[in-house]
Amino acid sequence: MTPEVPSREEASTRELLAAMALGDPGDQLRFADLLMGLGKRVFGMMLFVATLPAFIPIPGVGGAIGGPLVTLVGVQLLMGLRKPWLPRFIAERGPHRSAVQRFETVVEPWLRRVERFSRPRLPGVLDHRAAAMFTGLQLVLLGVLLALPIPFTNYVFGLLLLAYALALLERDGALMLWTWAGGTIAIGFFGVLSGTLATAASEWLARLF
Repeated sequence: MTPEVPSREEASTRELLAAMALGDPGDQLRFADLLMGLGKRVFGMMLFVATLPAFIPIPGVGGAIGGPLVTLVGVQLLMGLRKPWLPRFIAERGPHRSAVQRFETVVEPWLRRVERFSRPRLPGVLDHRAAAMFTGLQLVLLGVLLALPIPFTNYVFGLLLLAYALALLERDGALMLWTWAGGTIAIGFFGVLSGTLATAASEWLARLF
């Protein structure tokens, strides 16, 4: 008997990523197609894909691409939208399958570990309007920080944002609580750090000119 293939709404994050990676490396995956059939998990997938550029090993490029995309997800959660909205020029674009394949090679072992303890729980942390707005606010701030030229932070923000995405995709409210804590620390620390760096830069320029 052929085993039953789980629907996209029921598949684990690892299974969704494997499905994205399967095929011609030269294909481009459209955002609009990646978000279809995910139900309540749709913002998780949107954030998951938006986070991928943060792992591009070229200084400045990952943040410049991923930061605005993460902020777009956050704004929509902050507004209380139930279904994501994508501008057409973004909906028709997306990552190349080759990038997803490289990413899967790196994170697949970690996703297996996450599956051992992550499960659907505490739905109110994900679905309550105030909770979703708080998640959205943190994502907006993290997206802005990701876009700023703060040295050596892309991977830090990328891993943290993946945790948000996994919490939304796996419907795990307990993981989201831990992620909120990590997000609060990161926003506080790097927010102050980036502000300090900006002030120092302006003072240095003032001395020069």
